[in-house]
Parts: sequence; structure tokens; C-alpha cells
Amino acid sequence: MEIKNILFTGPPRCGKSTLIHKIVQKINIPATGFFTREIREKGRRVGFSINTLDQREGVLAHERIKSRWRVGKYGVNLSDIDRIAVPSMMPATLDRLVVIDEIGKMECFSKLFKKTLEGVLDSDLPVIASIAMKGDRFIQNIKKRSDVQLIKVTPQNRDELENMYLKFNK
Repeated sequence: MEIKNILFTGPPRCGKSTLIHKIVQKINIPATGFFTREIREKGRRVGFSINTLDQREGVLAHERIKSRWRVGKYGVNLSDIDRIAVPSMMPATLDRLVVIDEIGKMECFSKLFKKTLEGVLDSDLPVIASIAMKGDRFIQNIKKRSDVQLIKVTPQNRDELENMYLKFNK
């Protein structure tokens, strides 16, 4: 099977999101999808936002969210995952690159996210994403797909990996 999906993995704060953002800026095809960003208050991380490439924004998780879905001190906001992140993964046209930052424990609490992710990976659309190093069976199975190239990002190799964008240029 042809490799059409590139997934970057690595420890937190190694530069996966920054790498994907740089690649998306350099490609010459339209892209859709989302990035996650830290929400900081007084210099301290208190949560994570969802930021789509079409400028929609939501909250992925926050210390102040009361939710039965939790990762550490953060309550996960399934509503914004389903309402903002998921639609951004479904392009209106078939000439798009799908950007998913990230495939992690928080996002995978959403059944809709997991179903949509599998559908996008099964489609003809190329995907560039970050994925958790560790994870449950679902995350491990995504990494093992025959149409996925899994690349470990480190502070030492992240700059040279920028050239991966050439795979997406037409």
C-alpha cells in the first residue's frame, strides 16, 4: 500500500506541532484541519485550545472544566472536539491536505473524532499529523497502518524533517 499519511511522534515539547506548522506554510496545496495550542495564564499552562486552519477556535481541555473525561488535571471538552476539530478534518474538496495536531488521549475520548480520523486515513486524502508516543490500542493501531509513515521527532532532527513537506507538493 502507498504511504500517504505522515505521522510525527515524540516526547512532549520536542517540536512536533512547530514542525507540522512549518511544513503546512511551505506546501503549495490547500490544507484543512487543526492545531492544538497551550492556554497559558500568568505564565502557567492551564489548558489547551483547538485552532483550525480556517480560524475557528475552541477549548480542548482546561483545568476549570468539570468533565468525566480527564487527563491529569485537565477536564476534556468533547463538545468542542466534536463541534470544531472534527469538521475541520473533513475537507469540502478532495484537493486538500488534512492536518491533525494531535492524535492523543484527549482527542480520542471522542468517538466521533476516532471514526472521522479512520475515515480520513482510509480516504485518498493525504494526512500529516502528530500522534502520541504512548497510547491505547486505538493509537497503537493507527501507528501500525500500512499507509502510515511514522517518524520520531527529536530536538536534534526536527529542522531537517521540514523537508518532508516535499511529499505533499504536487
